[in-house]
Amino acid sequence: MGARTKSRKRALDVLFESELQDRPVGGTLEERRSPDHEYPANDYAALLVEGVIDHQTRLDALIAEHAVGWTLDRMPAVDRNLLRIGVYEIVFRDDVPDQVAVSEAVELARDLSTDESPRFVGGLLGRIVEVKAAGEVDAS
Repeated sequence: MGARTKSRKRALDVLFESELQDRPVGGTLEERRSPDHEYPANDYAALLVEGVIDHQTRLDALIAEHAVGWTLDRMPAVDRNLLRIGVYEIVFRDDVPDQVAVSEAVELARDLSTDESPRFVGGLLGRIVEVKAAGEVDAS
């Protein structure tokens, strides 16, 4: 597993853990930044979590707009947070190729979520890539 793949997994851990503990998005990041933590969040994981925190309203709006038949609340928590990370990388990170963001999210969904999740996550992120390429998504 590559370094960024591990970082994405750690970022997902932080976002998921925060949600399970009924804390704000990324609310467990500071604890995870401690080198004494059993599974510490490295710099790229922290950057992803902070990006999701900073852009949560925009990320959630894009996800809701393109998740046909699904609301954010109905999605499994793993999928919802994977989508936030994936959309953040697609829309706001120029150093990550869009297809890498999609494939990484799909792999994590395959490993950590429901049987239907990889297809759902891949389809929704693929749609975000399409609308971004058509100039219908901006990073503001």
